[in-house]
Amino acid sequence: MGIMNMPIFTALTDKMRWHQARQGLLAENVANAETPGYQGRDLAQYNFADHLGGGSSATISVTATQPMHISVGGDTSAAFGAQRMNSFEVTPEGNAVSLEDEMMKVTTNMSDYQAVTSIYQSSMKILRTAMGRS
Repeated sequence: MGIMNMPIFTALTDKMRWHQARQGLLAENVANAETPGYQGRDLAQYNFADHLGGGSSATISVTATQPMHISVGGDTSAAFGAQRMNSFEVTPEGNAVSLEDEMMKVTTNMSDYQAVTSIYQSSMKILRTAMGRS
């Protein structure tokens, strides 16, 4: 098995592709912010567990221990497909894109992409060092 075929590297590569696809959708949302009737789109959340083959069967769950805690739940079968966003703000023309929200998503997406590429590069460097290559 080649280094690039290791499950962690394929998952990191998929995550980077997911961020690239999301950046494209967010750019479309910003570009159509003034288009009457336009509904913004976003990708479903990426889940590493869905993309790592084999691995551990251990699971982690979140439990609210106090009644005032926020309950946390999520869709673990998320796919790459684009989905319509739920927006609370709709202009009189029917546009449901908020530029402020979209720019926050763009910034978050960009920093997450940089974090994934950093992890990928560090992992490659560690493996090269372990194999005796610099």
